[in-house]
Amino acid sequence: MEIRRFGVGHRRPDGPPNTIGVAGQVIHADARGVIAELAFARRASLEPHSNPNTTWFLVIEGGGWVRVGDEVARLAAGEAVLWPAGVDHAAWTELSEMRAFAVELPGADDAAGRGILEGVVRELTAGEAPGRVAAGTPPGAMAHRAERADGRAGRPAGTSDSAAAAEGEPL
Repeated sequence: MEIRRFGVGHRRPDGPPNTIGVAGQVIHADARGVIAELAFARRASLEPHSNPNTTWFLVIEGGGWVRVGDEVARLAAGEAVLWPAGVDHAAWTELSEMRAFAVELPGADDAAGRGILEGVVRELTAGEAPGRVAAGTPPGAMAHRAERADGRAGRPAGTSDSAAAAEGEPL
């Protein structure tokens, strides 16, 4: 078991580069991405900059301001903002403090990660419950390579559009 400590007493007081009044702690960093905690004091700032990676900035306490491109918005605990790759962004506080997590993902989209995790679809035999492997089934038996798919949930067989709407289901 690996435990990473963050929060009060574990942050770097000087904070990440290009910050004023921000303490931080990297919780995880590898080729898959970076997760860091950022604690903004009053009148603190993460100066405008861009990044070749996509980043989610998730506020978990307090609140402040964010800028993405030319847009500025107030952000409070329980809200997150997407900082797209290659777009200037910034964050700052005025009269309040703010605590946030930055989750940085490599690249502009998931193109770098496609194909890393390959799924397997198994055919179920009579009486076998989904999610369970039949006793004595050798690994990989009855397996098919899963392909990436995009789509939406379908309507149950035999249900009309009006019946689905009457049940409150989206069409």
